Amino acid sequence: MDLALIIALGGGVLLFAVLRAAQSIRHHKDSERGSDPGTGYHEIEANYHSGGGGGGHSYTFKVPRDPQEYAKTFVPRNKRK
Repeated sequence: MDLALIIALGGGVLLFAVLRAAQSIRHHKDSERGSDPGTGYHEIEANYHSGGGGGGHSYTFKVPRDPQEYAKTFVPRNKRK
């Protein structure tokens, strides 16, 4: 291939990547993930069904809304004060 064609194609790919990254950053600034800190718990349902006549599992997790309480769940029990 011609060197000019390779440089032009590489530049086009680079330009596309930079524009796509800028679009992605601009889009995600408006839609922050997560929830505001507070009291109480979030309840998350996890369901599994094996299909057919088989059974499944259902469980509800309670996740604290307080960031400090949430962080304490990752401390081993023998290290807690």
